Amino acid sequence: MTLQTKLPKVGTTIFTVMSQLAMEHDAVNLGQGFPDFNVPERLIEALDRAMRDGKNQYAPMTGVPALRQAIAAKTERCYGHRPDADSEVTVVSGASEAIFDAVAAVVRPGEEVIVLDPCYDSYEPAIDLAGGRAVHVPLDPATFAPDWQAIRAAVTPKTRLLMINSPHNPSGAMFTADDIAQLTALLRDTNIWLLSDEVYEHIVFDGRRHESVLRYPELRERAFVVSSFGKTYHCTGWKVGYCIAPPLLSAELRKVHQYNTFCTFAPAQWAFAEMIEAEPEHYEQLGAFYQSKRDRFREQLLTTRLKPLPVPGGYFQLVDYSDVSDLDDAAFCRWLTTEKGVAAIPLSPFYESPPSGQRLARLCFAKNEATLDKAIERLQKL
Repeated sequence: MTLQTKLPKVGTTIFTVMSQLAMEHDAVNLGQGFPDFNVPERLIEALDRAMRDGKNQYAPMTGVPALRQAIAAKTERCYGHRPDADSEVTVVSGASEAIFDAVAAVVRPGEEVIVLDPCYDSYEPAIDLAGGRAVHVPLDPATFAPDWQAIRAAVTPKTRLLMINSPHNPSGAMFTADDIAQLTALLRDTNIWLLSDEVYEHIVFDGRRHESVLRYPELRERAFVVSSFGKTYHCTGWKVGYCIAPPLLSAELRKVHQYNTFCTFAPAQWAFAEMIEAEPEHYEQLGAFYQSKRDRFREQLLTTRLKPLPVPGGYFQLVDYSDVSDLDDAAFCRWLTTEKGVAAIPLSPFYESPPSGQRLARLCFAKNEATLDKAIERLQKL
């Protein structure tokens, strides 16, 4: 028998490849985006209590009611809009599931989805599996700002969905109020849905405001807004996230969700409900927590031959390595891992067509100081 793959362009993700390479060569892993410090103590205690209290069976398909209510209240606190906990909030098994469910819910075979390159590598496979076609529009190669004229030119009668990401992975760039105005004007009087990937929503720096789609009534009426507890509470391995969308879109997302995972890790849901209500200062102070890490790491990088780019949000630092090597980014990151003992992620896998001559790599600074110090010691020898 022969098998014709439904994902011909997909292999093992670059994150898995580089993490495996880091393990084989005992490299400091600044590639894959996970913290190497522990989750908040209150959250651990709440999870333990939930499990000991017997909350270990299937959760409701849409999420534990207490958690959905907590999410609704948190959303109002952050963005001035309180979604309906019953009809607009859905708890899912990580932001990646929410993205897959949303795309599968609204994209039909032959329809087009606009994505902004560089973009996270799960976007296009979700589009492909829905029978759609990803239309890649490059962000500015220097600032990673959206080119609204180019995005507008990419819209056709087949366009069904536009996917955005702010704070942006891999660059950390953020949408401005003007970007939101441009986005609103672009989508007005169209039948195009919006998916806003906001998993780094609380990791913003230098007094900037995260321009969540949830702040803007005209946008949120047509949007799936995706969030991640893993990014906010340092527990990426728990794989719990949520999606806020108007009732019409939530109903369609839930049709996919119930046959994809049906429900999500139940005791963690009870733990997050408690954590959100009891310790709001955690997400309110998360930007300051990571800004100190960013600033310290950037100062250290200035003692190396790598040039750090600006980082408005998120927990990734892009570096220009053109003073070190003429290798393309994939070859450079492999060399850096195997020969110099520091794992990084190349940018080219985030693109359909990477910019010619781009010499950038992504480093994760969501690490303990000892981990970052060890990496810097090795990078100073470049």
